[in-house]
Amino acid sequence: MTSKLLAIGGVLGLVILTGCGGPEEQAPLPDEIADFDQLYQANCSGCHGQDGRGQGPQLNDPVYQALIPKEMLQKVIVSGRPGTPMPAFGKSAGGSLTDQQIQILVDGMQKNWGKPGEFAGVSLPPYSTTEAGDVSRGAIVFQSHCSPCHGRDGRGAAVAGSVVDPSYLALATDQLLRTTVITGRRLFGMPDWQHSPGKPLQPQEITDVVAWLISHRTPPALSASVPEQKGATQP
Repeated sequence: MTSKLLAIGGVLGLVILTGCGGPEEQAPLPDEIADFDQLYQANCSGCHGQDGRGQGPQLNDPVYQALIPKEMLQKVIVSGRPGTPMPAFGKSAGGSLTDQQIQILVDGMQKNWGKPGEFAGVSLPPYSTTEAGDVSRGAIVFQSHCSPCHGRDGRGAAVAGSVVDPSYLALATDQLLRTTVITGRRLFGMPDWQHSPGKPLQPQEITDVVAWLISHRTPPALSASVPEQKGATQP
């Protein structure tokens, strides 16, 4: 009888131990998250879209990923873009992400959305430049390459909207204008520099047409209320 009771007690103990299982798996601390998808969805998808094709600059674009230097993409995430909705994410700049996590984001974007094979042997225009463009030449470039969609004065046509709208130009940095001219906007049917109407845009033509666009950023009443944008400050 005693041996039976001991056997039953042993079985019950085993059942109890099995039911309890091992120690609960703890969720990783914020600094320990090392998964690209988790980091991107938590920090980037709100503006750039869950698939990288949001209202912010489209990150899921092979042309953009080929164009922007890796160190620049990293710098943008670390420090943000003053005067734009892009905040600083790096801990060194007051954000919440470690250097390792930012590197995971950069590597993941270029791995998932870059297609370097498409640009083998292609001479990409410089991402940024310190050279000043020529407004007069830029006007000619605009008429040749851009006016079929944006209208002869840039105020929009049946195909595409205005690119000289004061509100747009007050918020768009010089680099954003340059990047858009080079990469186009695939989701909206705007071709990149290679497929511009007529022939591919040359680097100097890109610089000149950006200067022409910038020359329309003039309304003093609006510009006084918007932080001044100088230099290449937008991805």
